[in-house]
Amino acid sequence: MRQLQFDAFGEPITQELRAAAEPANCTGTASRIALKAGIGVFWTLVVVIVAARAAFFDPNFAEHFSSIAALGHYLQQLSAT
Repeated sequence: MRQLQFDAFGEPITQELRAAAEPANCTGTASRIALKAGIGVFWTLVVVIVAARAAFFDPNFAEHFSSIAALGHYLQQLSAT
């Protein structure tokens, strides 16, 4: 007996839709190399971005916004008088 599967909305999935939704198998050598290269590039970018964020972290970043807000209030007071 065939197992019945349902999608996220409770609708039954037919065999044709299930085959279209499943990812293609990486059977070729070039396909496997491309997949591994893509994974390597992705994780390299993750490490570089996190390291750059840690290296250039500015703990006084929020204080810059308060000084801009104070300047805006000062300009408002100047224009009101």
